[in-house]
Amino acid sequence: DPAAALSALRAEIGDCTRCKLHEGRTKIVFGEGDPRAALAFVGEGPGRDEDLSGSPFVGAAGQLLTKIVNAIGLERRDVFICNVVKCRPPKNRDPEPDEIAACGPFVRRQLEIVGPRVIVALGRPAAQFLLGTSEPIGALRGSFRESGGALVMPTFHPAYLLRNESAKRPVW
Repeated sequence: DPAAALSALRAEIGDCTRCKLHEGRTKIVFGEGDPRAALAFVGEGPGRDEDLSGSPFVGAAGQLLTKIVNAIGLERRDVFICNVVKCRPPKNRDPEPDEIAACGPFVRRQLEIVGPRVIVALGRPAAQFLLGTSEPIGALRGSFRESGGALVMPTFHPAYLLRNESAKRPVW
């Protein structure tokens, strides 16, 4: 049962202190959505709104992601949404390698449990983590690649789209 397996994984994470990000967090942002989703979205890490709520993608970038999900005929409850790291990096900086190393196994297990056919990697850190590459997002974006039995589509992070209107059209 994927829902039970995700619940057990969340319990295993507990009140995590595996990396320094725990020092500044309010809540762990585990992830949410359909535990049997065919489509998953993976971002880099929680922002301020997510840290306060404990839910992924609830701020302005999350509202844009919800619009994107709705535009393809789905609701948020139909997909699975999580991040590479579960605690907010200070000042919304990119997660550091040691932080990704601490959280990475949990993200991989989440995706194994859910078993999506397609994963949308939101932004460079998520794409590089999922695909095991150092290629820039501009080179990765827009073409499917395989990882762990799923097709991965790297694209720009919704927060980037909010700052760069011209990037919205290619993403949509």
